[in-house]
Amino acid sequence: MQSPADAKSAQTSLLSKAWALVTKEPVLAILVFALIALQVLHPKPWASLPALIDWQTVLTLAGLLMLTKAVELSGFLMWMAHRVVHRIHGERGLAFLLIGLAAVLSTLLTNDVALFAVVPLTLSLHKLAPLPIKRLVIFIAIAVNAGSILTPLGNPQNLFLWQTSGVSFGRFVWALLPLCAALMAMLYVLAAVMFHNRPLDLSGDTEAHSVDIPLCTVAGIAFIAFVILADAHYAGIGLAAVALGFLLWRRQVVLKIDWLLLLIFVLMFIVLRSVAALPWVHHAIASLGLDSPLKAYAAGAVLSQGISNVPAAIMLAEFSKDWRALAFGVSVGGFGIAIGSLANLIAVRLSGERGMWGPFHLISIPFWIVAAAVGAWLV
Repeated sequence: MQSPADAKSAQTSLLSKAWALVTKEPVLAILVFALIALQVLHPKPWASLPALIDWQTVLTLAGLLMLTKAVELSGFLMWMAHRVVHRIHGERGLAFLLIGLAAVLSTLLTNDVALFAVVPLTLSLHKLAPLPIKRLVIFIAIAVNAGSILTPLGNPQNLFLWQTSGVSFGRFVWALLPLCAALMAMLYVLAAVMFHNRPLDLSGDTEAHSVDIPLCTVAGIAFIAFVILADAHYAGIGLAAVALGFLLWRRQVVLKIDWLLLLIFVLMFIVLRSVAALPWVHHAIASLGLDSPLKAYAAGAVLSQGISNVPAAIMLAEFSKDWRALAFGVSVGGFGIAIGSLANLIAVRLSGERGMWGPFHLISIPFWIVAAAVGAWLV
């Protein structure tokens, strides 16, 4: 029989674990609390909640997380980055390279994975030569948000809108290309002003970086096959093949993916679709009249500043079927206030630098204002 002291100790341990989860994953904690509040105030049968989830999007995200984790574990990204960076001899050139590398990686490997590759690379280079590390990390965060706009694979909101719209992969890319190109051009102009062309010496970077060629090759081939299946709305079959194959061959690929991100996405569907169904919320958003592309775009760009662009996309999709305007809006919404995109929070956390929020917003908020104007003109 458990003593009162042991019971109290177990309760304290449970509370401390819960608090650690809240502080480490605030988005997940907020969603859990919101779900509990909704079930208390406006209860629904628990068995009905899974029907609110867009499973095609969740299955596609799971497959992409496994494949990008395989590419990451192969060591190819770090090997490539260290080889390329040795061709750069100035601070501005290095900034241009890191921005481009982050943007390109984000188009295929998602903005989060691009950050996990480029930010550690930047920090390792900072050990070899003094760099304006805060400014570089801020520009890398903006770069992954801008670059990831181009493809359905670039970020979760694009993935969701692609799956729900039913358009082809190529049509989605073609529609988002003008906005992505305009924002990347803006970013490079800003980088040319913000970074000096002082010389750098990175010759001390002699560390060897090996590549698991079989893993990288299989991941690359499987990536193409999975995208084709997801494009044909057979993501479930693709996920089953990818998961089974890696569990039998390299199980760490499956075990080490960001399972919490999948859980967050599932809860976002349940919570936000439940909230959108509340009469007063439905009336408030419906009264905005999102029947024109410009209104849908503005709603996405502004709402993202309060609840982040992934939840904004999920919520607004209940009221507008103009996927292009919504994609433009929530893409622009990733800039501005840091919460506009989870990638911003990840970049700052990876940097390990104190006092990042002030400089971040000094750059990101003006960038959002100009980007919003450019996006409105393109819409």
